[in-house]
Amino acid sequence: MNSTPDDFQFSPPATADILIVEDEPKLAELLQKYLAVAGYTSRHVARGDAALDAVRAQRPDLILLDIMLPGMDGWEICRQLRTFSDVPVLMLTARAEEEDRLRGLELGADDYIGKTPFSPREIVARVKSMLRRNALVQRAAQTQQAVQTASPLVIDEARHQATVRGEPLNLTPLELRLLKTFAAAPGQVFSRDQLLNHLHNADRFVTDRAIDTHIKNLRRKLEPFFPGHNAIQAVYGVGYCFELPPA
Repeated sequence: MNSTPDDFQFSPPATADILIVEDEPKLAELLQKYLAVAGYTSRHVARGDAALDAVRAQRPDLILLDIMLPGMDGWEICRQLRTFSDVPVLMLTARAEEEDRLRGLELGADDYIGKTPFSPREIVARVKSMLRRNALVQRAAQTQQAVQTASPLVIDEARHQATVRGEPLNLTPLELRLLKTFAAAPGQVFSRDQLLNHLHNADRFVTDRAIDTHIKNLRRKLEPFFPGHNAIQAVYGVGYCFELPPA
């Protein structure tokens, strides 16, 4: 642990708050120095039984969590943490046995790194990677939520139900599968054969003309929600495309 961060530089990322749960003061201090050089702020608690309160008081962006701690071990902290928070957790431990690593991951840790040999550079690199990955996941979730919020049409696959502005469409199972296919690619033109391929496993006896009938029924059920707008349009000689009116 004689390393110093003097010659260690990262391109400064967006500021993030790191909670260090570690009972070795010198090790925690060294981690804080390296994290500061990398552009992160950090807090430190030395006892396991103080970790959960620290998270509740101010949610960190990531937790560096030792396993062998006074008051409460890292495994129990991780188990309880996952009952109320999804904050990324990087476990730090001198115990590198596979069973210990698997136990930590099963309890909800996101990654695991041994203290022997101790490499603050590698730890900071892992922190940076985890934060970047978590940001991408959050951005994707926000984008998906925004799309769902913006669209009046919601397809609930678990309940086999479609609604428009909260009102049910009362579709048959085959109509629901057709609508799901269209809604997944608005504006895309589907041939009858492509639509049949999406429905083949559900109904082996659907013909291309039956597709026309189901589309006609879908149009009829959608029309009251979008007066004057034909949500499923025929493209002459090619097939059909689906598009809702602008919000």
